[in-house]
Amino acid sequence: MDQTSITAAGAIDTFLVLLIGIGPKIALVPFLEITASLDPAAKQRVLRKMLTTAAAVAVVLMVLGELLRALLHFTIGSLSIAGGVILLVLAVWMVLAPPSSGSDRGAGKDPMQLAQFPLAVPYLLNPVGIVGLMTISADAESLSVFAVALGLLALVFGLDVVVFRWAGRVSEKLDENRMLVTEKVFGFLIAAIAVQLVLDGLTAVGVIAPIQH
Repeated sequence: MDQTSITAAGAIDTFLVLLIGIGPKIALVPFLEITASLDPAAKQRVLRKMLTTAAAVAVVLMVLGELLRALLHFTIGSLSIAGGVILLVLAVWMVLAPPSSGSDRGAGKDPMQLAQFPLAVPYLLNPVGIVGLMTISADAESLSVFAVALGLLALVFGLDVVVFRWAGRVSEKLDENRMLVTEKVFGFLIAAIAVQLVLDGLTAVGVIAPIQH
């Protein structure tokens, strides 16, 4: 998105970055596994905790991201590299981890704590989202641009609410094998996004020449 004005292409790009960075694709399968043995009311509490935690962190990063970057003396390029490395670790785990059964992922742990970590961060709000939000914070030089980005963030969280509520209600009818295959495919695609984040970061800090997308 342009620093001082709003364009349709910029808004679409920002929306896609936020959808990748704060969308349901990484968190959905772990959420279903962790809440599989819970009653509907408990599932809703976990969902609310996950969404409110991710939303609060996202708003803080969007509002204070540039200040934090300046105080900690790192560049957006270095943040992109770090985010890509962490996202790649998550993606490799998604692709290569052996299948779990039912609620094994959350066995013996407080679901409300799991709602904050790892569900809210880094699954729902993943490294792509963190990089994107801090980039918005650094680049948005007008209130209108910031307001549009905030509105797009709210839209993405609205989509998250719809997806997770639907999945929670029909989780017993979802085919586990299909969900597992979906997670593996998404993991592979997310690995490609992670590599791209690292390349973008290396380009931003001048290590490599710009790469045509």
